Amino acid sequence: MTIVTTNKDSALAQLLRTEAGNIKNLKPNDYIDGKLIARQKRAAYFDLGQFGTGIVFGAEYNAASDIIKKLAVDETISAKVIEEENEDGYVELSLAEAGRQKLWDDIKEIQDKDNPIVIHITGANSGGLLTEVGGMKAFLPVSQLSNEHYPRVPDGNKEKILDELKKLVDTDLEVKIISNTQNTNKLIVSEREVADEDVKKRLDQYKVGDIIDGVISGVADFGAFVRFSEEPTVEGLIHISELDHKLIDDPKEIVKVDDQIRAKIVEVKDGRVSLSLKALKANPWDSILGKYKEGQTIEGVVTKFNPFGAFVALDEEIQGLIHVTEFGGIEEMKESLEMGGKYKFRIESIKPEEKRIILKMLDSKIKENDLIDSTDKSSDDTDDKEEPKVEEKENQDN
Repeated sequence: MTIVTTNKDSALAQLLRTEAGNIKNLKPNDYIDGKLIARQKRAAYFDLGQFGTGIVFGAEYNAASDIIKKLAVDETISAKVIEEENEDGYVELSLAEAGRQKLWDDIKEIQDKDNPIVIHITGANSGGLLTEVGGMKAFLPVSQLSNEHYPRVPDGNKEKILDELKKLVDTDLEVKIISNTQNTNKLIVSEREVADEDVKKRLDQYKVGDIIDGVISGVADFGAFVRFSEEPTVEGLIHISELDHKLIDDPKEIVKVDDQIRAKIVEVKDGRVSLSLKALKANPWDSILGKYKEGQTIEGVVTKFNPFGAFVALDEEIQGLIHVTEFGGIEEMKESLEMGGKYKFRIESIKPEEKRIILKMLDSKIKENDLIDSTDKSSDDTDDKEEPKVEEKENQDN
């Protein structure tokens, strides 16, 4: 008798093999949707479909008790797998972990959509404001505050900055999520991002070269803030280098808060406006060659030391530079020159296009007493010379 065999599987075998291939094995940290089927005093049971029955109990039940109380039978919820199968055959689940994951997913969705949200400020430190987003702790850095709320403290004193920030505690602000890092639970929000959108729209009416009227709304070490008179929600910055043609160390030398000023727009970029005050002032360097010549001997007052030399005021607007190499080193320079002291120099070179005058030292400090002594001596000499002339005339008369 001949037995005929075939390599073809039955339809049932093929179906079973296909279904088995479609079934994915659960493992810890997987997320799965489960339908609540029963709730007990210390445990809740969920239908996981092809994966069987899931259970939340013990510490996980306590952590998610508020969530479980609000769940209705047959309601579906996302859960995190703690153990794929315990000794009783259940899949152990965590709802609290899944809730946090869902919150992070929601946060990411809000950020991806670039939607603004309203937050309530709960606290402050010198670095920014404390808040929450959907129960998740979040932080609003000082640098991400709008122009309206930015603490403009001239000397950068942290205590003064904190005092300004505390004024915003218990207020609501509209912000955008700009950074979320789930593994470190860091969530950063920005008020400036929201404000910038409105500013960008209003800035459409302005262009580089326009002259605007404004009010100094704040002064910092790096420059001055200007609120546009026509658009008070728009604020620009005059960098310290754009306040005046001369070198200045403190913007307060030129402007103060509430000053009415007129400035020129020099840049509009990414919702930021850069302004210039000196662009509307006559540039003294344009006529510098008519005032000073190379080789000329002049007097100047030392105003500032730098690692590369010393600045010397030649008049109210122009400063020259004597290089540190003229003295051998920084310490030697400071021994030879005194801050505020007046000295004689020779102009070595003038470069108007670079706004630079290079100086050479001629002699030591000019002292006022020296000038007085010189004058007195000159006067005494004159008197001595005049007296003999008088006597001579009297003798002639006799």
